[in-house]
Amino acid sequence: MTVDSNSDNSNELAKGALHGIKVLDLSRVLAGPSCTQVLADLGAEVIKIERPHIGDETRHWAPPTFSDDTSAYYATINRNKKSLTVDITTDAGQAIIKKLAADSDILVENFKVGGLKKYGLDYDSLKQHNPRLIYASLTGFGQTGPDAARPGYDYIIQGLSGLMSITGPSDGEPHKVGVAVVDLFAGLQLTIGIQAALIARETTELGQQVDVALLDSALAMLANVGMNHLASGKVPPRLGNQHPNIVPYQVFAGQGEQHFILACGNDSQFAKLCDVLAVDWHMDEHFRTNPQRVANRELLCDELSNKFAQQPRTYWLEVLDQAGIPCGAIHNVAEALAMPQALAREMVIDFAKQGSPVRALGNPIKLSASPVTYRTPPPQLSEHTDSTLADLGYDSDIIAKLKADGIV
Repeated sequence: MTVDSNSDNSNELAKGALHGIKVLDLSRVLAGPSCTQVLADLGAEVIKIERPHIGDETRHWAPPTFSDDTSAYYATINRNKKSLTVDITTDAGQAIIKKLAADSDILVENFKVGGLKKYGLDYDSLKQHNPRLIYASLTGFGQTGPDAARPGYDYIIQGLSGLMSITGPSDGEPHKVGVAVVDLFAGLQLTIGIQAALIARETTELGQQVDVALLDSALAMLANVGMNHLASGKVPPRLGNQHPNIVPYQVFAGQGEQHFILACGNDSQFAKLCDVLAVDWHMDEHFRTNPQRVANRELLCDELSNKFAQQPRTYWLEVLDQAGIPCGAIHNVAEALAMPQALAREMVIDFAKQGSPVRALGNPIKLSASPVTYRTPPPQLSEHTDSTLADLGYDSDIIAKLKADGIV
């Protein structure tokens, strides 16, 4: 990307789309920090509040760690942030947070509903001193409803929401997704809500509370499967690697049990598949249209399995791709991250130039004029306590006393 160095606007854009936005991050673990990392990547200044001497619990979720003892989990969602340790249960600690909130654009928290009110750090309290504050709350069940007070955990929400009931082998037990997908999805939705509130603030000059719940996010993730139920009244079955609405759209095995994905999304692609296989199934009344193929799923897929077992996966991927039929290998994580496409898109980043051993997954958002930046590696615990407090007007003697009292 080339930026016109003679343009003040271009120089500002180069610092990030959210440059000049200040974020006070009271969240921890995954969902909330994943949101604030996106904001930080986009140029916002993010101050992460952590517990003195302990920090975010993911600092201790190891192994594995990098050579500087930074846990891989913590490094996943905490780059481009400053670390300030504060005991918010103390009056002096609350005073620090209130000073920061008074000068912040956004506050992100994932405490239980009402958990910050006893410290005077809830939205109603803080907006009195900063009416422009956007107060983003991420909880298990939301700020309202009969379950609002319950704690939320990704794994449990995957079960409650129905996601696990449609994930895993059709003849086996329900499975969770391999990563904490509800946490990450909710973090993205919180990010969207925050950015919408920023735009609304341009008109109203007022902030607002953004309320995102893990359960709501997971229910929204049901997408077409949830809609299938609403349309039919039927409980969607668990189909393993098969698609509920499209056939053939699943995993098959080539010769030697080398697995690959076949994704025929329409009748035209199915006809091309039949040409590749030298069969006329696309003319058969059982398979001619997608609804017919869905109705006769087992019959068709058994025939396809027999065909695919006759040649190795490499053969099928080549001929299917040449015919314009969507397909792909199933990579392990190492293979996926080593793909030339992944490297070309900077989906693996290295903080060696900043003196850190951390390598991290890149940000998928690509902006032409104000791209994301990878300014700093995940901070060491309390790395920015002194400088942040000094910016708030605390002199060195007061900072030393706060440390001696265990407040920071």
